[in-house]
Amino acid sequence: MERNDLCWCGSGKKYKKCHMAMEERLAILEEQGHIVPTRSIIKTPAQIEAIRKSADLNTAVLDHVAAHIHAGMSTEEIDKLVYDFTTAHGGIPAPLGYEGFPKSVCTSINNEICHGIPDENIILQEGDIINVDVSTILNGYFSDASRMFCIGNVSERAKKIVRVVEECVELGLAQAKPWNHLGDIADAINTHAQANGYSVVEDIGGHGIGLEFHEDPFVSYVTPKGSEMVLVPGMMFTIEPMINEGSPDFFVDEDNGWTVYTEDDGLSAQIEYMVLITEDGAEILTK
Repeated sequence: MERNDLCWCGSGKKYKKCHMAMEERLAILEEQGHIVPTRSIIKTPAQIEAIRKSADLNTAVLDHVAAHIHAGMSTEEIDKLVYDFTTAHGGIPAPLGYEGFPKSVCTSINNEICHGIPDENIILQEGDIINVDVSTILNGYFSDASRMFCIGNVSERAKKIVRVVEECVELGLAQAKPWNHLGDIADAINTHAQANGYSVVEDIGGHGIGLEFHEDPFVSYVTPKGSEMVLVPGMMFTIEPMINEGSPDFFVDEDNGWTVYTEDDGLSAQIEYMVLITEDGAEILTK
């Protein structure tokens, strides 16, 4: 692309005033051995605006769940809340039918790490902790976030792991800024989790998001500082560490092929934000 051509991103600016300096810097970093994003990973201004609307709906769905979740309800009722609210507002629940997933939301309780399937026979009990993971398609654009909910009075043990995963995400967010690396986010999260006696699930992580449900890059939370992909404005991905009480090891339910459990039956907690790297940090699209 020539300096005076209109930039490939559709901003309407000339390339020299838009992405040229960034791409020149990335080329140098790539020569030095760093992993750098391709143009396909960087969202254009028009895409960002459309994805932001999807993220707004995704947040509204989680707010709707937060207003109604309580002890004694089934996880099937949570699924109905998500489906009805999403479709009433013009969206589509992204999990529904995704690679055969049978429901509109993932509901993972206590020792379930992720991908719990809503069921009329699974009833929330006083003292449970539950991750509700909502993903939304709006006008063809994808968004994804999850929250932890404490049901009634929960144990100090449960409160602590929920608090620590919140802290891990905030520490990871502080490292989500231009010219840092994905590994900087991972190191901040893993260091804090381990300092509190927890482990971080290694083989399940975050992902790019926006034009598809799951895009590049894969976002690990156990890699070293300074490793993995360089962060630049326009990148969009999830920060969603899964923190376990004991071992990071897990197994998948043999019957349903989806639900992921802690290997040692310990508690697990996860919070997921969808973020956009900006010129000076990260915008949380789904908070």
